[in-house]
Amino acid sequence: MAAAAVSGAKRSLRAELKQRLRALSAEERLRQSRLLTQKVMAHSRYQRSQRISIFLSMQDEVETEEIIRDIFRQGKTCFIPRYQSQSNHMDMVRLASPEEIPLLPKTSWNIAQPAAGEAREEALSSGGLDLIFMPGLGFDEDGNRLGRGGSYYDAYIRRCLQGQGQRPYLLALAFKEQLCPRIPVGDQDMRVDEVLYEDADIDDSSVP
Repeated sequence: MAAAAVSGAKRSLRAELKQRLRALSAEERLRQSRLLTQKVMAHSRYQRSQRISIFLSMQDEVETEEIIRDIFRQGKTCFIPRYQSQSNHMDMVRLASPEEIPLLPKTSWNIAQPAAGEAREEALSSGGLDLIFMPGLGFDEDGNRLGRGGSYYDAYIRRCLQGQGQRPYLLALAFKEQLCPRIPVGDQDMRVDEVLYEDADIDDSSVP
């Protein structure tokens, strides 16, 4: 598919998925989020990972707060995204505790993140990441992902490959309404290793 066609297909699918997410009730979002939290805690990749990046969820995303609390309970190290709004640059910076989340400033997209000038440990400068929880608007069974159009995660994963020589495990968290038969992708789009949703079988086949 030509780049212009991919871009157009992504645009219309984004609009459709946003509509699907708007139609989800708060109760249903919470129900699926709780179920996915249990799946994450039982997942061998999560259990074995020590350095984990996770997004602070927006209203139409799987709720991650309980997973974040568990990361700290398990003594793992937690990193969260810090986006630069004028570019597609994103860092994964260390979160000190779950209690600081409500105190973080909000971006123009209403995402909580540490202030741009605040000095924080960045994951790639201190040992890389074992696992990245991936947000997105839509996914298919092959691990293709439709983001919100900023290419932040695609660019960051390429930096991981350069900086730590290997890719962290990419685990997407999705409502079942976000599953699509096929996601249109371009050359720069990174696939996730696994999409976790309500009816998904946990893929532990690649675990040594």
